[in-house]
Amino acid sequence: MTAETAVLFPSLMLLMALLAWGVLTTAAQLRCIDAARVGARAAARGDGDAVAVARAVAPIGATVRLTTEGETVHVAVAADCLGPGRLAAALSVRLTADAVAAREDVTKEELE
Repeated sequence: MTAETAVLFPSLMLLMALLAWGVLTTAAQLRCIDAARVGARAAARGDGDAVAVARAVAPIGATVRLTTEGETVHVAVAADCLGPGRLAAALSVRLTADAVAAREDVTKEELE
């Protein structure tokens, strides 16, 4: 092994770890978005377990918050995504997603 290879190999391994972490973070963000959408649709239909439905789709350890405001429902999903290896604390990010849907289970007359 030459000196150049000895210097280049750890750098390439670090780059590969960061690229893999980026792909995993993107996948977790997409799961947060899907969980918010599914939860908002379920809550808009009047399903009583909309938060449980959203948690089933969300990444492990995510928090799901459901609020109802008049004719709309708002679902917010948040999850922490840790960085790779020893860089976990330095590269951790908080992923969030929000979704809003019009309620289908009530009419305007019922709200007034």
